[in-house]
This record gives sequence, structure tokens and C-alpha cells, in this order.
Amino acid sequence: MADIKFEIVKKIGVLSKSGKGWAKEFNLISWNDRDPKFDIREWSPDGQTMGKGVTLSKEEVIALRDLLNNMDLS
Repeated sequence: MADIKFEIVKKIGVLSKSGKGWAKEFNLISWNDRDPKFDIREWSPDGQTMGKGVTLSKEEVIALRDLLNNMDLS
């Protein structure tokens, strides 16, 4: 399997941390020198190993934001 090249363009925030130090983060990432996309996934404490995640376009993040803003959490 070919290596995946990534660059964290902007760290937006940490959503949670596990007991082993892995952090679920929301970041802007460039994958394989492509335009950056928003990304939610777990990262090891050293930031070099990642878990499975989801990558979103700007339009998808806007749609997600709107869905979350309209959610009734009670």
C-alpha cells in the first residue's frame, strides 16, 4: 500500500481524549498535496499515527453545522 502524505494545515480543536492519550480532533488537512478538507479522526499522542475518520468539504461542514444547530438535545 502506498504511503499517504498529509499535512495538518490548521488544528481546529480536540473533541475528546482517550485514556491512552489518543485525541479525536477536528482539523483542516491536505491529503496527498490536494486542497485541504475538514477532517475528524483520532490521532496518537505524537500525531504520527491516525485512526479511521471522516473527511468533509466546506459545504458538508456547513450542512453539518446547520443540522447540529437545529437538533433538539433534550
